Amino acid sequence: MILHIDMDAFFASIEQAINPRLKNKPLIVGSRGSKMHTVVCAASYQAKALGIHSGMPSRDAFVICPSLEFVAADQGKYIWTSEQIFELLKEYGLPLNYASIDEFQLDASGIKNPVSLGKKAKEQIYANFNITASVGIAKNWLLAKLASKLNKPDGLTLIDDSNLEQTLKKASLNKLCGMGGKTGQMLMDQGLKTCWDLYLKMPGFFEQNPGKFEEINQKPKSISHSYTLPRVENNPQVIKAWIRLLSEMVGVRLREQNLASNTVHLWLSGPEIGGFGAQKTAQIATNDSYEVYLRCLKIMARMPQKAPKIRALGVSASQLTLQDGPFLLIEEKRREALIRAFDRINSRFGEGSIYPAQVTVTHSKK
Repeated sequence: MILHIDMDAFFASIEQAINPRLKNKPLIVGSRGSKMHTVVCAASYQAKALGIHSGMPSRDAFVICPSLEFVAADQGKYIWTSEQIFELLKEYGLPLNYASIDEFQLDASGIKNPVSLGKKAKEQIYANFNITASVGIAKNWLLAKLASKLNKPDGLTLIDDSNLEQTLKKASLNKLCGMGGKTGQMLMDQGLKTCWDLYLKMPGFFEQNPGKFEEINQKPKSISHSYTLPRVENNPQVIKAWIRLLSEMVGVRLREQNLASNTVHLWLSGPEIGGFGAQKTAQIATNDSYEVYLRCLKIMARMPQKAPKIRALGVSASQLTLQDGPFLLIEEKRREALIRAFDRINSRFGEGSIYPAQVTVTHSKK
């Protein structure tokens, strides 16, 4: 059996655990420090009950609840807590998988009472960190992940042969991993509404990786980041600084997945230009954030306007391949070592601990 341990409103719960004043209050964690010009990256369950959710503009969240509590995200704090939970779970001596910063999977094959193990994990997490987790238990990772979502927060759900049909009939299709986007919508358009409908049509879908918890690891077609500015901006230095920041974010994600990109796409939107988008394809693939930025600048140079007013922008990397290596040239080796050192520091001490100096222009213009 697989135990899928999913932390409840992880970022928001950590903030409430650290600051008792925030306990049981509607709270959002913003991706930036400016509370009216950011995006909700996490919401407490008290905020979720009001209809506030991740990805929502913070301004809209404050319309729903003017008394909403706000905390700027602190990635270092969340990463540290995640690592400590992982270390706690390692003590069980079972195969353990880091599914994401707030999700963990234990292979409990051979354990006589996986439910007791799930209860123990929940109790220890709460005792050590004062935050709750929901645990799903099933014969494979797909069903275990589904089970963890069914009774949030602080839930413990077992799916086995005795309740499989009943559970899948009650679970809407969009609760299943991979069914929240176009694939799920396509199936729902065909009349599939519940997970049981999918089971009847594709029973083998739920038998993926029986007894194992390897994630389906398909290489993405593209990696992108975009941002809508708080106001129209025509200062070229500020616009380039934002492109540099977005390029950095794209580069980090490429390196995390050991990918490199041949094609970089830049998108700009503003009242004068409408939407401008163009791409540049190079023979040499890269995951160097600065190289992504330089390719974006070459694309930007094609624009007929030299200093257009910009309100939104985005950087995308596509035509992805696995990163080749090792590097042969000394300068390439040095550059790669430097980039990896930056990544290790940001991973250990929190995202943004080290960042390009040019990015500071974006902070001064918030």
